[in-house]
Amino acid sequence: MAFRMLRYVTRVWDHYLAEHPRAIRLPAVIPLVVHHNRQPWAGSTQVLDLVDLDPDVTDAVREYLPRFGFILDDLARLDERALRARPLTAPVRVTLLLLKIAAGNPGLADDLERWTDDLRAVLDRPGGVEQFVALLRYIELVGEAPADDLHRLVATLGPEAEEAYVTTAEMLRAEGRAEGVARGRAEGVARGRAGALVQLLILKFGPLPQAVLDTVQAASTGQLETWTARVLTADTLEETLS
Repeated sequence: MAFRMLRYVTRVWDHYLAEHPRAIRLPAVIPLVVHHNRQPWAGSTQVLDLVDLDPDVTDAVREYLPRFGFILDDLARLDERALRARPLTAPVRVTLLLLKIAAGNPGLADDLERWTDDLRAVLDRPGGVEQFVALLRYIELVGEAPADDLHRLVATLGPEAEEAYVTTAEMLRAEGRAEGVARGRAEGVARGRAGALVQLLILKFGPLPQAVLDTVQAASTGQLETWTARVLTADTLEETLS
């Protein structure tokens, strides 16, 4: 991760220099990693720790080695009292809380009852309804809390919150329908291409073994396109499907 963060910073600088070709100094970039795995962070936060040298050699050449590091916010080691004490806006505080406790949590609605003041504060901000919808979308996507429990919690926050909850549910249903339609169309196209390829193979090589039929039916769209083009020039079935 330390090396990955260094690459992110250099990409920012590359982009900056491309837009400011006459610049002779670089903007400051402060790298921050928010870790929200259930297990505490166990890796290094320093690129120097990743350099493969004996300790004695490292000490001798330390001045010439990269000493890049990043700030680590390890939510696994952060308790709720410490999170409440942070001087953050309500949306940021609730976002960090959800990163910490939402994923796979069937009791999330009960846990969030202790945070209704922050949830209400999100709604009361300018643009708060949109921010609240974004938080609800995250809860719905990663959480396992029963819908009735979440609805009950949201209802205690007032009509704006309940309207946001309904809006989120409708958005997710619409996205699910759209994904289903797109998946169905893609599967239909693939089946059509597979059927056309089978017909071409039969016309050129005669009856096909069941193994070949199974291979064609399981092929990707890209593979079907390749085989369909190849069947025009190939001399054997094996050459076509190689």
